[in-house]
Amino acid sequence: MSDKSDSNLPPAVSAPSETPTPDHNPPLNTAATAANTAESAAEPPVARAPAAPYVPAAKIEFSKGSAPAWQLPDDTPWKQTWRVFSARLQSLSDQVGRRLTQRTLKIGVSARIFHPEAGARGLQGKTLQYLEESIAQWVMSRDVLVLMIPTVNTNGLLHPSKIRLRDYAKHLDGLVLQGGADVAPQTYSQTATRPEWIGDSARDMYELELLHEFVEAGKPVLGICRGCQLINVAFGGTLYQDIASDVPDAKPHVNDLYDSHRHTIQFPSGSSLASLFAGQTAPLVNSIHHQAVRDLGRDLMIEAVSEGDNIVEAVRHTKSRFVMGLQWHPEFHRAGGSELLDCTPILDNFLRAARETRF
Repeated sequence: MSDKSDSNLPPAVSAPSETPTPDHNPPLNTAATAANTAESAAEPPVARAPAAPYVPAAKIEFSKGSAPAWQLPDDTPWKQTWRVFSARLQSLSDQVGRRLTQRTLKIGVSARIFHPEAGARGLQGKTLQYLEESIAQWVMSRDVLVLMIPTVNTNGLLHPSKIRLRDYAKHLDGLVLQGGADVAPQTYSQTATRPEWIGDSARDMYELELLHEFVEAGKPVLGICRGCQLINVAFGGTLYQDIASDVPDAKPHVNDLYDSHRHTIQFPSGSSLASLFAGQTAPLVNSIHHQAVRDLGRDLMIEAVSEGDNIVEAVRHTKSRFVMGLQWHPEFHRAGGSELLDCTPILDNFLRAARETRF
């Protein structure tokens, strides 16, 4: 009979291996942990001294004599101030320059005047001031604003105003004197030789003042047909009251064809138009005038004459930046055909002068 006395004993516990497997943590020594906790609770707390303040190894000092890295070695407060002021001044100058050069030009055009007819009613009984469409469209073709300048009357009883023609010269950049009625002979100290040549003295006084104000303001002026004659009179010159009567040998300068009538011109050597149209041998222009420059005004230079009879066709004031008169109508040339002189370079010179003299 076998001995089975060990069947009631608990199973044997195997001894742990010397190297624990990575999947199991070693058992905690709960008895030692409990003993340490009890010992800590039995000891009284120990007082600790406060921590000493942090003292850097080297104290950083800013010397009054040290210069920032951006400062030049020989800089002084005055030099720095001057550089700041100069930079600010340059910035303001650039802003003003951009505004002046980018602002659209404003060109004034003198008004044609329709005087009331005796006994007429409606508009024919009123004084009308108007602008011929072609001259406005020609100037506006260079992307500028065109404004008609009306006559002013500071002594008017119905609508008094303090506005003067000088104010237009101040705020506009240039002036165009458009064509129209004859210049009155009395304006250049002569008497009309025929009743139909008495001209428009009221318009003369208005445009002479307007021309004077723009010249005084240093603004450019371009005169067309009558405007060319008025420029000559403004500087002391005289006119032929009628070319056919005063210069019998002259070719016809006006007929029933109106702007379809034309003739060739020549540019005298040394004139500005001669250099502007250097490639033109016999420029063709329209001719719509029975009056013309006779005695040249002071400080005026002849810029063009008609071929064959030497009637003055263009003048320029030599003491001004740009004051020029053309006897023909350049605004009609594009519609008249490609054979007519392209006067766009003259317009561009006028507008260039307006940009340079507007500030």
